[in-house]
Amino acid sequence: MGADFSHIARRCERAVVTAYRELREQGSADFSAFGACTALYRIHHPEASVNEARRLVAEWIDHHIVREDNGPTDGCDCP
Repeated sequence: MGADFSHIARRCERAVVTAYRELREQGSADFSAFGACTALYRIHHPEASVNEARRLVAEWIDHHIVREDNGPTDGCDCP
C-alpha cells in the first residue's frame, strides 16, 4: 500500500487523505477521488460549505500526497 498517514492527528483529515490515496490506487480519476473526499469531509463536518470542504481537501491532498509533507496542516478544529 501507499504511505502511512497514522501521524495525522485530525480524524477527518486522516480519513480524507487515506480515502484519496486508496481511490487513486484503485484507478479512480483525480477529480472523481477529489469529489468523493470532499463528500467524505462534509459527512464529518455537515456545517461546512462545499467551498470550504473543497479548499481543505485540496490543501490536505497537496500537503500529504503531492508534497509528501509530514508536518501539521491548517484546517478544522476537530480532534
